[in-house]
Amino acid sequence: MNKEIKPWTVLEEEDVSPSHWFPVTKQKVRLTNNNVYDYYLAELGDVVQVLALTKQHEVVLVKQYKHGLGQILLELPGGMQQKDTSLIQSALNELEEETGIKASGENLVSLGKIAINPTKLKQVTYGFIVFDAEFNSVQQLEDTEDIQIVLKPATEVLQLALNGGIWVTDSVSFILRAAMMYPEVFGR
Repeated sequence: MNKEIKPWTVLEEEDVSPSHWFPVTKQKVRLTNNNVYDYYLAELGDVVQVLALTKQHEVVLVKQYKHGLGQILLELPGGMQQKDTSLIQSALNELEEETGIKASGENLVSLGKIAINPTKLKQVTYGFIVFDAEFNSVQQLEDTEDIQIVLKPATEVLQLALNGGIWVTDSVSFILRAAMMYPEVFGR
């Protein structure tokens, strides 16, 4: 019953990325039962997301097209951790770039971290919440981004996360965590 679980042993590793947009590593691994397999990992890099709340307890959401699913989705602002940049600075940068909200590091509160698919993705998403967010800058969208800002009361955002109106995994997770941590804001 108390079997010790051990990590696999990586015997070989090769970059087989089809492009810089989608880094993939092929590993030859030895499992604890001594079987050897080829295993593929997408090393996409870590992600940051920010649940920004205005003074009126409205959540700042972004609505944008996501080509992987071919759908327009509602989610929290965020993006990839930028090279040579801390998680907090990356979160602040993404918040300002996508929404025009400039905040400072001392205003960010951690909502923890999640792994969406730890079997195939080498990626952790870190969530933050910022209170009293103000639109005090301008959006600085990348060429691939077309973002509409959507403001909704926190109580409504929680309902959207619960009923499937917001269904992007990391956004749902951080909305639920925030609702548990700050029930007075989310009407719980």
